[in-house]
Amino acid sequence: MSAFDAILWDFGGVLTTSPFEAFNRYESERGLPLDFIRSVNATNPKDNAWARFESSRIDIDAFDEAFLAESSALGHPVPGRDVLGLLSGDVRPRMIKALERCKNHFRNACLTNNVKHGRGPGMATDGQRAERVAAVMAMFDLVVESSVEGVRKPEPRAYELVLERLGVAPERMLFLDDLGINLKPAAKMGMTTIKVLSEEQALADLASATGIDLDV
Repeated sequence: MSAFDAILWDFGGVLTTSPFEAFNRYESERGLPLDFIRSVNATNPKDNAWARFESSRIDIDAFDEAFLAESSALGHPVPGRDVLGLLSGDVRPRMIKALERCKNHFRNACLTNNVKHGRGPGMATDGQRAERVAAVMAMFDLVVESSVEGVRKPEPRAYELVLERLGVAPERMLFLDDLGINLKPAAKMGMTTIKVLSEEQALADLASATGIDLDV
């Protein structure tokens, strides 16, 4: 008997390439310090421009101005709209194959911090990418988006929404995310967690946790 009834997946950085890669390219092209954009997002993380936009407390114009002000205060002005153009990653085919196999054994949900920008939960800005993301989202039994719910990881309520809607106990949930700050509340609630550092590592850890052959 499996230890899990359901698997909870983050989207960006797990099922797609990480936006952090795009952030770093942007920083390199403009002579900014490495991981500068992440440092802006990590400053006042509960109430900064990013947190407010992900929970739909401000609109895109207010985000653009607020992020510019926050980044300027840290020494390097970056318009918020520039950051939004970096958010949509490329789908990872091997991770999608793993999701397909997991669907044969578990209920699957997606919990994603996103913003009202682009098309759909993956925030895609071109038609082909939006179609690929839509096909992935259709595979889930449940999708919970911060921009829709008004709560975001790592707020406990975001995880509670998933558990309530799936009717699954936290001890029976496996959760994959690429950010440790998002995994900590889930683990405290009783979920088993996997921190995604790379596609290869994530597949190996997922196979070990579930006992499913994920040689994809």
